Parts: sequence; C-alpha cells; structure tokens
Amino acid sequence: MEVIFKEIVNIMHRDYAGWKDKQGWDRPDYFLGKLKDATFADVVKEYLQDFRDKHIYFTDLNAERNVDQDRGFKVRRYEDKLYVTELTSETRLRKGTAFVTIGGQSILDLREQHERLLNENHAERENWAPILAQYEYGETDDGQEFRFRFYQKTEYQPVYSVRKLNDKTLLMTMTDFADPDAIIRMINDHKDLLESMENWIIDVRVNYGGGDANYFNLLPYLMPEEGVDLADGDEKMFFNCTVANSQRQLAGVKEQMKGVQDEQALVFLRAWQREWERHRGRGFVEFDFSEFIPDTFVKGKATPKTIIVMTDVYCGSAGDSFIENCKMSSKVTVIGRPTAGLNDYANLAIQRWDEGFELWYPTSRLSRIDSGRGMTGVGVEPHIYIPWSPQHLKEDVDLAAALRLVDSNLPTY
Repeated sequence: MEVIFKEIVNIMHRDYAGWKDKQGWDRPDYFLGKLKDATFADVVKEYLQDFRDKHIYFTDLNAERNVDQDRGFKVRRYEDKLYVTELTSETRLRKGTAFVTIGGQSILDLREQHERLLNENHAERENWAPILAQYEYGETDDGQEFRFRFYQKTEYQPVYSVRKLNDKTLLMTMTDFADPDAIIRMINDHKDLLESMENWIIDVRVNYGGGDANYFNLLPYLMPEEGVDLADGDEKMFFNCTVANSQRQLAGVKEQMKGVQDEQALVFLRAWQREWERHRGRGFVEFDFSEFIPDTFVKGKATPKTIIVMTDVYCGSAGDSFIENCKMSSKVTVIGRPTAGLNDYANLAIQRWDEGFELWYPTSRLSRIDSGRGMTGVGVEPHIYIPWSPQHLKEDVDLAAALRLVDSNLPTY
C-alpha cells in the first residue's frame, strides 16, 4: 500500500492541475506514517483533504461493493439542527425530522470538531454524510434517541424530463449532463412543447455534471434572439498535459466514444482526443476547439420568452458552467442558492489500480484563479438568492418563487 500511496502523492505533485497553486499544502510524510494504523482508503481521503478541492475523489471499489455505505437518508443544517431532507432506504424517519445532537454532541460542536472535513463557509453548503457515518445515534428535537443503520447506497437514476405546469409554462429537470443521447432525445420528444411555451422553468438544483458539450443543443433556446457571445476574452483554461495525464485522458475518451451516438458529441470527443495526443508531455497548454466551436456567438430563438433556472449547491462541474452560460442571457433569471463551484480545477482523469482503487483528479485550471475570481467555496451565484430553510421541506419554495416571477412579467437579469 505504501507504493500506491507514493504514486498518489506523485500524481498530486505532478499531474493534478492545482499542483503549482497548492505547493506545500499537503503532508505526505505525516500520512505515510498513518498507513499501518488505519484503513488505506481513509488515510488517502484524509491526505487529499489537504488540497481543499472537492473535485478530487478516491474510491475503494472493493469496499463500495461489499460494505453498506449509507445511512439511508440525507440532512441539511439550518442554524443548530440537522434536518432530514431526503429518505432513500431509511423507513423509520420522516422528511423534516430534526436532529439536535449526534453521538451526544450538539450540532454546532460537531461543526467545529469536523471543520476540516466540512470545509465550507455556510450551513447550506455543508455535506454531513461522512460525519453521520462516524456516529451511531442521534437525538431528535422531540427528545427521541434514534439509532442509525447502514444501508447499501441506492443506485442513482438520472432524470431528463419535461412537463407542462400550465398553459404558458413548462418545467424541465436535468440531474446531470452525462448522457448526450438522452438529452437530445428529451429535446426531440418534446420539441412541439418546447417551441410553443412562453415560459420555461429549468430545475438543475441537483445536477451532477458531465460534459459541457452535452447541453449545447439547448443553448439556442436559452439565448435571446439577437444572440450572445459566450466567450470571455479574459478567461482561459489550461490543461496540464503531462505524459501520464495524456495517457489517462486518451484511455477515457476511447471508452466514452464507444457509447455515444450524437454526432455533435462525437465531434467534440474527437477534438478532445486530438488535443491530448498533440500536446502530450508539454505541461500547461490551452486547447484549440475552434473547429468544434468556430464561433462562440450563439443566436437565440423567440420562444421561450422567459426562463427561470433553479439552482443549488448540489449543481456542479458541467452544472456550474451551465449556470454561468445561463447568466449571460438577458431572458434568463437564475434563482436559488450558489452552485457547488467545482470548475476552477476540472476535466477529471482517472488512475486505476489492480487492487481496486480509483483516483479521480482535475487536469485543467482556469486563469480566473490568478485574479482572485475563482469559484471554489463560493460557487456561481444566482441572480436572486433564496436562502434554504426547513420551509423547503413542506413546499417547493423555489418553484413557487419561479412561478411568481413568470406570472409577474418582471424584467429578467
């Protein structure tokens, strides 16, 4: 295991896109000394926290397959309580149940104790799942002790849906941008509805990302008729083209191309493949996608006239960039809470080991980091901020606000 750990350190010091920015942040010798006394995956995950990048993932596939991983419910902190927001496998709780202590400790004490693991500056953005996994029980606000159980994680099922809310408004929901063919299918299957409704409400409050190119077919609907130039002249993305990164990314794109039918997505993947081949071993390089996006000016359609996009911290990666593009359109208003903010370092490569471990890490960095405009820890902010509160568990506060906005005919942002 020591050999694999040293390989991980080498990747983070050479291949990770943030290695220059974060030199000296990590403590490899300290964690190397912990390998004998703790589970390997736990030590690696703790080591990777030193880089303060939520776009880095380490997985023990053997443990994922064989060990119950999940408490069967999700929580969100509001002030000094943790509220149950979603039930997956746990049937003994109800949505809205509030925990006032976990493991005999107050929520705010735990917040302080696990500050490094939470690594967030706002209650709305905190992920309590790894903390719940460390404790056996909690106390609810009605004084009941609740013993936690572990469950197998429920399998994620992506959603790409369109439904009519009223005569003028539709609701589109996309929980990721990972499947270009499914998104194209959604657009084609509902084309008449999409082109006849005055108002769209788009729900990406939960969106696990994927590929930016996979939502490009939606952009003409999102932009005003006169069009918008989506290019940011001050913004550049640099790819860390080490030999190892090129090999890993080329292996990944080869696999991706096997399952994609959409021609536009394939054009992008071929350009992606060519750039990694062309720049292998050259360090940080800006890629040329000019033949895929010869013109960053996107002309829009007359319909819809008004678009409200609902977002939250669970929208990240390609979801972050989708919201950034939406905010460039005069007919879009973004409401909700800031996104995950993962894209300062992006375009993940995967290193796999025969022992069943996987490390996913970013290979690109945005130039905005150099001018202090990065999104890490803050996300992409909405036009209209709607704080999360327990009221969200009783009604869809965001959707109600979106419907009020389209009904009021207020000017968009």
